[in-house]
Amino acid sequence: MRENAGTAFGFAGAAMAAVYVRDAEGTGRLRLIDTLGRTNTPYEVPETLSWDDRSPVADAYRTGRAVWPATGETPGAGTATAAEAPVAPVVSAAALPLGAEGGRLGCLLVVDDGPYGFDTTRRHLLEMYAGQLTTRLEADGRPHTTPVPGSAREPAPAGAVLRRIRPGAFALALDTGGIEADSRLPELFGIAPEDFDGRVETLLWRAVPDDLPALMSLVEPDERATGLRDLEFRIRLSTGELRWLSLSCRLGLDPAGRPDRLFGVVAEASRLRPRAHEVSRVQRLATALADTTSPRDIVGALLDSLGADRVALVELVSDRLVVTVLDPRDPIAWPQAWRSAWRAEWRDALPGSLPTVEGTLREGNVHLWPPGTAAPPDLVELGPGGLALLPLPAEGRTLGACVIGWNEAQEFGLQERSLLTATASLAGQALMRARTFDAERELVTVLQRSLLPRTLPALPGGVAVVRYLPAAAGLEVGGDWYDVIPLSDRQVAFVIGDVEGHSAAAATVMGQMRTAIRAYAVEGHTPDVVISHANRLLTGMETDLFATVCYVALDMEEGNAWFVRAGHLPPVLRDPEGGTTELQVEGGPPLGVDAQAAFPMATAAIAPGSVLALMTDGLVESPETGMEEGLRRVGDCLAAADPSDPEGMAAALLGGGARRDDDLALLLLRYDGMAVRPRRAGWAVWRLPDAAAHARRFTTRMLRAWDAVEEADTVLLVVSELVTNALVHTRGEVRLDLALTGNRLRVAVSDSSPRTPVKPASMDWEATGGRGILMVEAVSESWGSVPLSGGKQVWSEIALPPREPEPEPRPEPLGSEEEPTQGNRTGRGTPRERNGT
Repeated sequence: MRENAGTAFGFAGAAMAAVYVRDAEGTGRLRLIDTLGRTNTPYEVPETLSWDDRSPVADAYRTGRAVWPATGETPGAGTATAAEAPVAPVVSAAALPLGAEGGRLGCLLVVDDGPYGFDTTRRHLLEMYAGQLTTRLEADGRPHTTPVPGSAREPAPAGAVLRRIRPGAFALALDTGGIEADSRLPELFGIAPEDFDGRVETLLWRAVPDDLPALMSLVEPDERATGLRDLEFRIRLSTGELRWLSLSCRLGLDPAGRPDRLFGVVAEASRLRPRAHEVSRVQRLATALADTTSPRDIVGALLDSLGADRVALVELVSDRLVVTVLDPRDPIAWPQAWRSAWRAEWRDALPGSLPTVEGTLREGNVHLWPPGTAAPPDLVELGPGGLALLPLPAEGRTLGACVIGWNEAQEFGLQERSLLTATASLAGQALMRARTFDAERELVTVLQRSLLPRTLPALPGGVAVVRYLPAAAGLEVGGDWYDVIPLSDRQVAFVIGDVEGHSAAAATVMGQMRTAIRAYAVEGHTPDVVISHANRLLTGMETDLFATVCYVALDMEEGNAWFVRAGHLPPVLRDPEGGTTELQVEGGPPLGVDAQAAFPMATAAIAPGSVLALMTDGLVESPETGMEEGLRRVGDCLAAADPSDPEGMAAALLGGGARRDDDLALLLLRYDGMAVRPRRAGWAVWRLPDAAAHARRFTTRMLRAWDAVEEADTVLLVVSELVTNALVHTRGEVRLDLALTGNRLRVAVSDSSPRTPVKPASMDWEATGGRGILMVEAVSESWGSVPLSGGKQVWSEIALPPREPEPEPRPEPLGSEEEPTQGNRTGRGTPRERNGT
């Protein structure tokens, strides 16, 4: 950075600068308010200029574009003023407008008498200097311009504006970190010019740590950030004092188009910072944004805090512009172009349809259009009283942009600009938090949903309905769970549980408990054994969390229920007449507290037409109500609800959509009883050489008694194969059970071996085994194997031809050793008795 010795106005080596502003009286003239140059400068400038003059200053003001001397221009000598033409062969003059169209303040004249002229670098630096000067003039109350109606701002006194701003200029080599600067730059950072070592790290070391990431984003820029960028930051002087500085910078490109330099200007901005009442507005806005968890919440906070009439949020998602939120949602509040282009939120903007927004994302600067200023075509009609386009920066990148429009006339003075600049930063940080929160919430939501049942099984003789609501605060995840587990063709387990806490750890333990209880249940254990096993499992796990659970095993044919409760709420039963009661089930401690705890089992009979409700404490407890009152409310609600509509009953129990601090799970079962009672018979197979024949004769007699002989050959084939396999491949007791339900006959053979039958992958003529399972599969409508009390049960279902239902005949007397007992034929009894324990 070259600097002439003795130059008072040392910026970019210029010899003199002059500031003209528009005459407030509307005379169509520009008036000089300040000059700055070397001592005894020979250049003179006129006090006033007409807009219609043929001079660089008037041309720049009228057109709104900088006027530079032509390349190689060498004006002749003479007595003309510098405002009209240079007076020496090596002197050149440039004029730059101050302010945008509709809010133009005046013009800056710069005179240069050096041998280099205004090259590209100096032109960019002077443009940035003009921007700093415009900001200072606006901060002084837009002197000598017509104020916005209703403004109470007094015009600032003219003069000394150039001395007050006194910027420093620099050029930074991005590859080496070396910085070339004039003497003013290190002074702004509190460093004597002779002590400055020319390294950018020396300047960055003075920056406040909170502002350093934003500065680093400029020192290590993105290749796309080729436009002008502005930033205000703080430094700490050696005295401990904080100083605000304003930076305007632009990237320079090498011949290959890659960034190689960063050049800019720095000026003191302490007096541009907002005053106490403005800080309070920023604090209120920060408080409003602190509680936002979604983009729509952010837009709502901006709409209320800024008093705006419309706000549009455009996010950058995977390098695509996405219109995320339009508020207000009423399409009438938006111009036709926006209504036709984006009929719904979360729609990609058409490529090139928002050039102004795209430019803001690249540059990262706040853009304002005061009342009466022509807005860009893509933003027209969004703010007739004022329009603001705010980039949303966070963590060194721009997440998107926010378009804010007002219907009433707005004054974009220093206070408003400071507030909107702070708004951009706060909204960007809030948007980053919202994205992070959304990602965490999606993660834990997917985790929880994957751990809960996706669907409920169809139940013979009943209808089950579930509801799960996460907590309304935090990550919306907890440890509540439910499950419906078919155990056999007549018995179903209903489980509800709650792991303490609201975290991903609670959800993980919940998933482990649900899986463990389901595994123990389908193995055929009784309810108390299932809960005891789960308790020992949780006690041995490396966690400090405990869980409560209520387990109900219900015989869907007879209505007999077995209950086990581990620190959980008691079930509530609604009888067919509408009365409700809390079932008195003796409970044990929560799971995970005592590995040797006992969990007693209670029984109850449930009549058809009853409704059984299992719930977690999130449904009955709240800061306003205790558990007893909550259970009483549940009972009253069940009594008043219509049992023919289980979904409606569940909705009534949940009540309104009030905010909840705890998650909740609700499991409702309406027990109807089986419309067609199955006919059952059982046979204990003796291990004799002709055991299969005895089993076939028993089956034949039962088929005759049930008048179901149409598929007798198929049924006898399945019985023969399953019984033979059990006798050949297992030891211990073998049992044959038959069940006829409507037109379906179920054949089940139980043995003491847990090993399931394996269907051969291939079969040839020389194979000596495996054909039996293939034949069973071929003639059965469905077949399978389930664990049962340390062993297994292999079953097959065979479809019988439709026939008219007949009353169940009395069983004919069986007069041999093959005669089944009444208990075997009905298959009734407690889970312990049926499992042989």
